[in-house]
Amino acid sequence: MPQVASNQRLTNLRERRMPASERYMAELLTEAGIRLDGQAPWDMRLNAPGVADRVFARGNLGLGESYMDGDWECDRLDEFFHRLLRARLHHKVRPSRVMFHALKARLLNRQDSRRSWQVGEQHYDLGNAFYGAMLDSRMTYTCGYWKNASNLEQAQEAKLDLICQKLKLEPGMRVLDIGCGWGSFMSYAAEHYGVECVGVTISKEQTAWARDRYPDLPLEFRLQDYREVNEKFDRVVSVGMFEHVGRKNYRTFMDVAHRCLKEDGLFLLHTIGSNNRSGGADPWIDKYIFPNGELPSLSQITDAADRLFVVEDLHNFGADYDRTLMAWYDNFKVAWPQFREQLGKRFYRMWEYYLLSCAGAFRSRDIQLWQWVLSKNGLEGGYRRVS
Repeated sequence: MPQVASNQRLTNLRERRMPASERYMAELLTEAGIRLDGQAPWDMRLNAPGVADRVFARGNLGLGESYMDGDWECDRLDEFFHRLLRARLHHKVRPSRVMFHALKARLLNRQDSRRSWQVGEQHYDLGNAFYGAMLDSRMTYTCGYWKNASNLEQAQEAKLDLICQKLKLEPGMRVLDIGCGWGSFMSYAAEHYGVECVGVTISKEQTAWARDRYPDLPLEFRLQDYREVNEKFDRVVSVGMFEHVGRKNYRTFMDVAHRCLKEDGLFLLHTIGSNNRSGGADPWIDKYIFPNGELPSLSQITDAADRLFVVEDLHNFGADYDRTLMAWYDNFKVAWPQFREQLGKRFYRMWEYYLLSCAGAFRSRDIQLWQWVLSKNGLEGGYRRVS
């Protein structure tokens, strides 16, 4: 009993010395089952003063930057964010800087043709060796489909096959891939379904890698902005690129897909999505990971497709992105020694924060992964779902 009283006095003493901002942060975190300086894997441990002030002033930008600086630790960042987002604490902290960032996204076209190349240079051109160590053998940098898969390689192949089946590909078809990445879909579709593909990307590294990797397949890789494409295709696909389009360009994107798709064709759109159409871009992700990126809502996509497309099918398997991100994180950790000297400790903490915070966001169902199948005029007799 005396020991309990002593511990309580120490706790009270610490609370009296804790700055008001830390006390308030501690109170908020308890609503999510997270303790400040607790012992659970998802608890937040402070290594330096001022973390709470940075968080309340700058939102997730302050939280992420203070983690990159080593000012706080957490054994399981994925679980920290799962609990944080599931409790909707991010709706209770809306600093003015975050509000300004969201307002700027609404008013400005931050993904115009000049700025569209920035994400390729900053993110995708990190180096093919880096991504090769983290991803599967085809370098598929989008959500896997884990329904019948036991590892990352199987999940990514299952996703690629799912897309091919949803598009009802047949030999000899010509397919446009908007935002083709390293050509994972194009190579799989050509090898397994006998189609020809044209892919556009804004990454020099991706273009060079894909051209070298698949010289004998009927694939054309173009370093080109999607808005410049003006040809007809039997099928159009876009996997993990719409997140870079931005709300000011959603209709333009749909116009491009519409003009490039034959009258009897199908268009598959695979994109991460937001539950909130007014959320804007996450400022930390925007600054350090995907410049000028923004997650669309369901209503924003349907608004953009209005009078252009009939929605034949909509499939949400966002929970599978959690497992995909955790697999990427495991690969990243194993491969890190070969990149440590080149990229440094702060990059490691940044990339760790990126992968695990996103895993927690998908686990909490705060963000989604959608596959849309669209046609120009509606398929006679309807569309039969492939699962």
